Amino acid sequence: MLRKILKGLLYTLFALLLIVAGALIYFFNRYPEVQSPPYIQVVSTPEKIQRGEYLAKHVAGCLYCHASRNSKLFSDPVIPGTEGKGGLFLDLPIGKIYTPNITPHALSSWSDGEIVRAVTSGVNKDGKALFAIMPYARYRSLTQDDLISIIAYIRTLPPINYDPPRTKLGFPMNLIVRTMPKPSAIHGSPINDRGLYLVTIASCSECHTPKDDQHKNLPGMDFAGGEPFGNGVHAANITPDPETGIGKWSKADFINAFKRFDSAAARNILITEGTPNSPMPWTSFAGMTEEDLGAIYDYLRTVPAVKHPVRRFNIVKKS
Repeated sequence: MLRKILKGLLYTLFALLLIVAGALIYFFNRYPEVQSPPYIQVVSTPEKIQRGEYLAKHVAGCLYCHASRNSKLFSDPVIPGTEGKGGLFLDLPIGKIYTPNITPHALSSWSDGEIVRAVTSGVNKDGKALFAIMPYARYRSLTQDDLISIIAYIRTLPPINYDPPRTKLGFPMNLIVRTMPKPSAIHGSPINDRGLYLVTIASCSECHTPKDDQHKNLPGMDFAGGEPFGNGVHAANITPDPETGIGKWSKADFINAFKRFDSAAARNILITEGTPNSPMPWTSFAGMTEEDLGAIYDYLRTVPAVKHPVRRFNIVKKS
């Protein structure tokens, strides 16, 4: 009798193992959703390179993440000469995250279509999922001209002979990350509002909208601030609320809050020991044109005002 029971248990265990194995095989074959890279050849022009440099440095944040940063200076500015090098390290509970090298040293073997696919779909040259700290879901909104311009520009970066460590994610994030990429392609932006377009590709809501424990935006709290960044620093409320947000700021106040950091001296402000730094890339965003900053301001005036007091440190206030 015992023998029959043991035999039955073994058969059951074997069947369960087959089911699990089948499910894993399906999962790894199904995800990530990889499409063939679009056929495209970027034709560089001085105008495209200039536009791409502007976007990569001051709007989309490409060179803020794919470079080394000086944590001893206000807002962690990029260390000159490391643009595109990668290697920015984030030690998170879900794993150890490193940004890859995007200079020609690493991308010379990539086609333009493979770069487009990585930027808008979230998979690398080999079809492996990129961790979503790379905001490819937002970069899908890039216009065709802007996306091509960014690629044209990063192709001109000086090659930096450096291969950062690979990102290592713990369980279950190593499986979840495979489900995040979605097929996409180069296209014209469906976003007609200039301010909304800039806010989207600059990923403003990523920091300024508080998240739940699943890292999903809290309903009704868009741009209301409060997201923690360690050391007592929290993202500011940038809704039009007059008491806790930027409702009393004029457009000039908003623009000046950024432009005050658009100088060599402002990019070299030492942080005193024990003072929390600002994770807001002021010195990068300071390079945006006044027209673009004004468009962002105009858009933020249209979002619902949320009364949400935020205690923040070392975050720039209006003049």
